[in-house]
Amino acid sequence: MSVRRILPPALLLVLAILLWQGVASLPGIDDLTLASPVETWHSLVHDRTLLFDEAGTTVVEVLLGLAISAALGFGIAVVMHLVRPVRDAAYPLLLASQAIPIVVLAPLFILAFGYGIGPKLAIVALICFFPIVVNVLDGLRSVDPDLLKLMRSLEASRWARLWKAELPSSLPFLFSGLKIAATVSVIGAVFGEWAGADHGLGRLVLLSNNQLQTPRVYAGTVLLTRMAIALFAFVSIVERVAIPWRREQ
Repeated sequence: MSVRRILPPALLLVLAILLWQGVASLPGIDDLTLASPVETWHSLVHDRTLLFDEAGTTVVEVLLGLAISAALGFGIAVVMHLVRPVRDAAYPLLLASQAIPIVVLAPLFILAFGYGIGPKLAIVALICFFPIVVNVLDGLRSVDPDLLKLMRSLEASRWARLWKAELPSSLPFLFSGLKIAATVSVIGAVFGEWAGADHGLGRLVLLSNNQLQTPRVYAGTVLLTRMAIALFAFVSIVERVAIPWRREQ
């Protein structure tokens, strides 16, 4: 990545931190309301063992939930693409699943499955499922019609058209959905931990907020943000390796 691409966001980040520090230093701002970047950094250093231990639990929830949603989302999208009645029946249900706020579903999952890791995985998978399915469906339908006509004229089977044309065409769309899912997966894990959990960074942030440990709340939020950015970057790297032809384009 060139310096010209890194420099603008880096400068914007520095300006945002300076503005944050300036606002937090105003006489009328209570430390219990807004922790400064310096206080947040001190909490990251002083509470690093606690923060990173709890972050490990959240990372496991996010990765497993994202993997489940990717596998299920890709498989169901392929089935919906191949079987028109399934697509017609399932697509409205997919839309309906996104109309229900996750803050409402999270406590229901906890009541149904208890306080273990299961409800958190279900919440993460649910919140990541929709962008993956929709993007893969669009990708499978994005094949050049002339290419499909040519394959039919060569008597290619339905599975051959799927394997050699439609699936490769869907890969860029799959990774676009994964990028969206990777960023929102952290939100799902936090909501799951807020609804009920014994461990996790989201739970720690909630407890710290109730205990008026404002710098720790901001430190936990910074780690959650870095977690989402790291997942997005990881998916982008995998995309560059898996579909090199798009990088060349």
